[in-house]
Amino acid sequence: MNGGFRDLFVSAADGLRLYARDYGPEIGGALPVVCLPGLARTSGDFHELAEALSRDEARPRRVLSLDYRGRGRSDWDKDWRNYDVRIELNDTLQVLTAAGIDQAVFVGTSRGGLITMALGAIRPTLLRGAVLNDVGPVIEGKGLVRIRSYVGKLPQPRTMQEAGQILKRISDAQFPRFTEEQWEKLARGTWHENGDGLRLNYDPKLMKTLEAIDLEMPLPVLWPLFEGLAPVPVLAVRGGNSDLLSAETLRAMQEKHPRLTAITVPDQGHAPAFEGDLIEAVRRLIAEAESAA
Repeated sequence: MNGGFRDLFVSAADGLRLYARDYGPEIGGALPVVCLPGLARTSGDFHELAEALSRDEARPRRVLSLDYRGRGRSDWDKDWRNYDVRIELNDTLQVLTAAGIDQAVFVGTSRGGLITMALGAIRPTLLRGAVLNDVGPVIEGKGLVRIRSYVGKLPQPRTMQEAGQILKRISDAQFPRFTEEQWEKLARGTWHENGDGLRLNYDPKLMKTLEAIDLEMPLPVLWPLFEGLAPVPVLAVRGGNSDLLSAETLRAMQEKHPRLTAITVPDQGHAPAFEGDLIEAVRRLIAEAESAA
């Protein structure tokens, strides 16, 4: 056990080594939770949430938090074209099979929310509940433009403090109330320290997947995938300053899903951090999913 979690390594279908943090009891009656991060983020983004859920005195539960291929402690892929939602979906299934998880509540931030919706379509019995963090069936192009402007293109910082300042310059409009400590915490999810200084926590070739998107063409609308979540309770979270999930789309999600709870987090953008009241909202969603059984 390292830092409150076990290291889980799993081979993908093509042999690539995948990594996940495994928190809490491996067996027990509590419904497990599976956390899926954003495009260039890692399993560490869910540490506070995973600690709170796995160490709950009344009902501790298992929490699995994944690193996709090319991110965190998972291997980088030699072919950047494999940084694809469909392949990452299959990778997620491989990890769940290895971990022995056949039902769970899924918490998906951004890209992780897309994978969660796709899981609901191809393996509906897997999902007992879903948290969609700043993502929905309509993705705003301006948000993708902003993300494409920096993924894989960040300057090389010398210290974590400098790294935090880099992220602040890029995203200050999204998170205007963030403290220096919060920016540095976000930076630790983007870089890690090694013998040669700071290194990105993801393969810079991820940017090629964004460059391949033609933003002059209409982006695909994913309402059929979202509607596949109809059988389970859903918590939809939006950052009040988000440029990826609009308030209009969030309202439409509420109208289409009778068991959806919507939360807008003020003064945060894409994507809100799981802390404080948001952790309590996830607890309530899990309790609803367990009682529905």
